[in-house]
Amino acid sequence: MLHGTRIIEFEALGPAPFAGMLLADLGAEVIVVHRKTGGDNPAKQDVTLLDRGKRSIALDLKDAADHGTAHALIRSADGLTEGMRPGVMERLGLGPEQAHALNPALVYGRMTGWGQTGPRARQAAHDLNYLALSGALFYAGQDEPPFVPPTMLGDIGAGAMYLAVGMLAGLLKARQTGQGCVVDAAIVDGASHMMALLLSMGPQFSTHARGQSLLDGPHWSRCYACADGRHISVQCLEPKFYALFLDLLSLSGDAGFARQYDPETWPVLTARLAGLFAAKPLAHWAALFDGTDACVAPVLSPDEARADPHIAAREIWTQGAEGPASAPRFDTHRPTPRPSPTKGQDSAAILQDLKDKGLL
Repeated sequence: MLHGTRIIEFEALGPAPFAGMLLADLGAEVIVVHRKTGGDNPAKQDVTLLDRGKRSIALDLKDAADHGTAHALIRSADGLTEGMRPGVMERLGLGPEQAHALNPALVYGRMTGWGQTGPRARQAAHDLNYLALSGALFYAGQDEPPFVPPTMLGDIGAGAMYLAVGMLAGLLKARQTGQGCVVDAAIVDGASHMMALLLSMGPQFSTHARGQSLLDGPHWSRCYACADGRHISVQCLEPKFYALFLDLLSLSGDAGFARQYDPETWPVLTARLAGLFAAKPLAHWAALFDGTDACVAPVLSPDEARADPHIAAREIWTQGAEGPASAPRFDTHRPTPRPSPTKGQDSAAILQDLKDKGLL
């Protein structure tokens, strides 16, 4: 879908390389500029799954010759992404102003937690902190302290996806006008923006008391422990699904469960359902609800999820593939991501390409 689009990605952590992987999965030529020497993060490997489908060139951006190569890459590109703290790329002489002087049509994507401006812009933080300050963490959990959600919510949902959408919008505009732009993708912005869906549902969905909204309070919107210590998820929001849920549990005639949306009944009904689910193992409940519209599903481990019939039928984890299949899907073709390169694997070919284009 993005064949013919070149993105230069400067090595970073988390959401920025994820966005690059997504763009590469969709057919863009993504050239990741890896550091010639390792960074200061011991958890960062030179090349990871997030580099799949990309080409790699290793540069020392403080070296004059390599800095010139970075300039040539920018002149050759449609877009650029980076995940540094505000000001770092400018100090390297590769900030938006310098880049647009080289390539006015360039879409310059910046991925941070706090954004390029504001009192916290240059402060260190992580996924949980951005979610907390945005208000998105408020509804995580009921009576206990907010739990730590998967990093997908902030880094990927509120970060990488917004960077990717911003890049695509910028690329469309640049092709129409020849004018590039700067995409300021901040996780705190994305997390706040994602709350629009919850807020659009009305005050009953988003009260200012934890454990009392329609998504974090009811007995029909939570996970329950089963007899074997495994867990089952329940979220039968609409009355017709709730009625089916009760019917399958032989609770349709129980007057106590009749007032689905009454907060006063939720604690007692939660305790009753907890006792019910605790009496049988997960396999029993999964079989009972399988194939129904009761909005119930087992909580699976990643390995178990790969073997689930639905996941397997969609070939999300294809045999021999590196990581999950590309998403979303298209009716014209299905992208087949290439493996991750080794660090600097494509340096010679990329340099030759730049020379052939007269950029070096």
